[in-house]
Amino acid sequence: MTVKDIVAAMPSQFNADAAKGMNSVIQFNLSGEGDNAGQYHAIIKDGALEVKEGVHASPSMTMTMAGTDYVDMTTGKLNGQMAFMSGKLKIAGDMGLAMKMQSLFKMG
Repeated sequence: MTVKDIVAAMPSQFNADAAKGMNSVIQFNLSGEGDNAGQYHAIIKDGALEVKEGVHASPSMTMTMAGTDYVDMTTGKLNGQMAFMSGKLKIAGDMGLAMKMQSLFKMG
C-alpha cells in the first residue's frame, strides 16, 4: 500500500456522519519517493469530502511526516500518538481536528 493508494481510498473510507457540520481543510505534506510522497488536501464540508493534489492556501490543520510513516500509521502499524510524541508526525493548526482524524476515516 502506498500514499497514493490511501489518498485514492479516502472518499470510500470517509465517515460522513462524523463530519456533519464540519468545515475544515486537512493538508497532508508527505515526504519520500514516488507514490509514497506528495502534497494533498482534504476538504471536509457539511458531511462531504473532496480530496485534491497540491497545497491549500489556508488549511485548518497541516500534517507533515514521511510518506512511509503515514502508510504505517494509516494501516495500524504505527500509533498516531507515538508518531507525534517521537517527532515522526508534525501537526500545525487545529489539534482537535487531528484528534478527530480516526473517527473521520475508517482505514486499515
